Amino acid sequence: MFQDSPIYDRLIAECGDVPAQVRREAERVSRELELVMRPAQSHGYDRPHSPGTGWQRTAMLPGPRTQ
Repeated sequence: MFQDSPIYDRLIAECGDVPAQVRREAERVSRELELVMRPAQSHGYDRPHSPGTGWQRTAMLPGPRTQ
């Protein structure tokens, strides 16, 4: 990528190849995410939940309470 670039070569020597390290880490995270998401997709959990299917609190009307 950076041929005949003494500044880049010096940075690599001092700090390591940070772009390559970041690329490897991003690929690792991407693979892990695929593994984690795969079972959820196969069981149908990737569909959005429709509103109102969970627990909801009912509003009380104003006025005196009856028991």
